[in-house]
Amino acid sequence: MAEKIATRAAYGEALIELGAQNDKVVVLDADLANATQTGKFQKVYPDRHFNMGIAEANMVDVAAGMSTMGLVPFCSTFAMFGAGRAYEQVRNSVAYPHFNVKLCMTHAGVSVGEDGGSHQAIEDLALMRVIPGMTVVVPADAKEAKKAVFALAEYDGPAYLRLARLASPVFEEDYPFELGKANVMREGADVAVFTCGLMVSECLEAAKLLEADGIHAAVINVHTIKPIDADCVTKYAKQCGAVVTVEEHSVIGGLGDAVADVLMGKVSCKFQKLGVSDQFGQSGKAADVLQEYGLTADQIAANIKAGL
Repeated sequence: MAEKIATRAAYGEALIELGAQNDKVVVLDADLANATQTGKFQKVYPDRHFNMGIAEANMVDVAAGMSTMGLVPFCSTFAMFGAGRAYEQVRNSVAYPHFNVKLCMTHAGVSVGEDGGSHQAIEDLALMRVIPGMTVVVPADAKEAKKAVFALAEYDGPAYLRLARLASPVFEEDYPFELGKANVMREGADVAVFTCGLMVSECLEAAKLLEADGIHAAVINVHTIKPIDADCVTKYAKQCGAVVTVEEHSVIGGLGDAVADVLMGKVSCKFQKLGVSDQFGQSGKAADVLQEYGLTADQIAANIKAGL
């Protein structure tokens, strides 16, 4: 069994390392430092961590101001509040002037579990993806989350990093990370499965189940939703002739639509989107909620097989 670490935990550890390398890095939080794991940075660099209280819009505006002073602000709260409640400030105060603010939001998707539908952001990728100039990243495991933090610190511009509450498997292989470049996790010729975040490990398990039925699935980790790796998407869609997208997000506006935008009018292939189908989340154990929305390996495999 692979070690399991939440991407939010890796984020907290990465901030400490980043803070040691770059004294311009500051961290802002909306009274959730323990949950978002920015409290780790606070203990080491108390003068560079700012608890803005339950005032997410203000937090984003303050971060925007800090960025104009040459600082590199990392803003964190739950995805529902950072991408939802503070949307106008993200749009107008950060993205519109293209300020160098990193929006690193945790507790995204239905795997938040017991907090229920009000706290399970299943539209955050759609909201962030539609904002002009916004880079959108969804790391698949703890290693990738750490690499993403360092990559975004080097990137000059607004970015959204989607992080999970639930601990997920850490891949043994040390995959490279480059903004805008997808990682091929498994080769295949029958169907190309494009996925991101917690669903990458589920899709790899689904691919093993499909192989037992003689179906060879390529699994591609699209960690950068925007800008998406159009060359990789096109290559594997042509190679396989069938495409499936799997995401812990609404099937409206997220990874599935980003992949569809690349292929529309360019590649003729079967196409299927798996995710949350135009409904809110609900309260329950994370594993049970994921199963409710068809996001477990066996369900993914069954849906892929049925769609071919």
